[in-house]
Amino acid sequence: MVVCRASFRNLAVPATGLIYISSSRRLFRSWGRDLSLKPAFCHWNNRKFRASAKMMFDSSASMGPQAIVNVLQEKDRGGDGDYVSGGWKSEDGRLSYGYSSFRGRRASMEDCCDVKISNINEQSVSLFGIFDGHGGSRAAEYLKDHLFENLMKHPLFMTDTKLAISETYLKTDSDFLEAERIAFRDDGSTASTAIFIGNQLYVANVGDSRVVMSKAGEAIALSDDHKPNRSDERNRIENAGGFVMWAGTWRVGGVLAMSRAFGNRHLKQYVVAEPEIQEEEVDQELELLVLASDGLWDVVTNEDAVSIARMEEEPEAAARKLTATAFSRGSADNITCIVVRLHHDRLAVDSTSASES
Repeated sequence: MVVCRASFRNLAVPATGLIYISSSRRLFRSWGRDLSLKPAFCHWNNRKFRASAKMMFDSSASMGPQAIVNVLQEKDRGGDGDYVSGGWKSEDGRLSYGYSSFRGRRASMEDCCDVKISNINEQSVSLFGIFDGHGGSRAAEYLKDHLFENLMKHPLFMTDTKLAISETYLKTDSDFLEAERIAFRDDGSTASTAIFIGNQLYVANVGDSRVVMSKAGEAIALSDDHKPNRSDERNRIENAGGFVMWAGTWRVGGVLAMSRAFGNRHLKQYVVAEPEIQEEEVDQELELLVLASDGLWDVVTNEDAVSIARMEEEPEAAARKLTATAFSRGSADNITCIVVRLHHDRLAVDSTSASES
């Protein structure tokens, strides 16, 4: 397997092998049959990436030992290394996705995202996540490195997915706090994730990033922002002994402008990492998903996001357009989004084959 230099951190072959992408050119060979892609990225400590990357399978290659992954370098779109984008299409043709991330008007980059694609028990599994850090990037980096890996290792991941998600998110939060116990930091992060298992979609949300779907052209939010002034969130915080006050915006303890997050040790009694989970069946009407940090949602409505994404055939182009739109509308935050497009012609073929068997 030949891998070109790129900003992606690694490709993992579940159970059977590991491929690691460094900043230099190397030659790797995979000896596993089910290839799991992890095109996760993060601007670590505002380190400036000088390359964007597009990832796709060579559709003529088999999934055996000679499978080839092409990582195609692109020019730096932002001019200063703070703008990266990429895209990929699944080998079975069921879905494609694109991402775009921009530091924007902030002095540092605290957004991260992660994508994993695998096959478990003969079912396709795809995981997409946006992690928007605050108070630093360490919590978002930790989620990028650990959240989906922990989830896929949960013994009930395939049989009781909602319970597995809830337990994994809480455990990962606890693990992060333990890992940072001697650090004089109080980083936190949101997590908005979309998890496809076969024809089921699970959306889990912690914080004020958001997932929106286009269903028959209609924009429908699959997550509800965790804001302190949400009546149920405010009641939960106050019942736990905390308070919500106005300080430029509504804040927990006058400090944090969201009511749920990973990390945030000093507010942990009130700011929990328990996800809210929605389940959807993937049918012909589900066209695409937009996952994004609040740098997008602060200035782009759900309806606008879906409309913009639907106008672009390629999800990477859609993600880039969304990022550019948010910046042009004055977003003052980091902006990161993932667009996932479903290809129902392939889904229909798979369903017919399954019914005939």
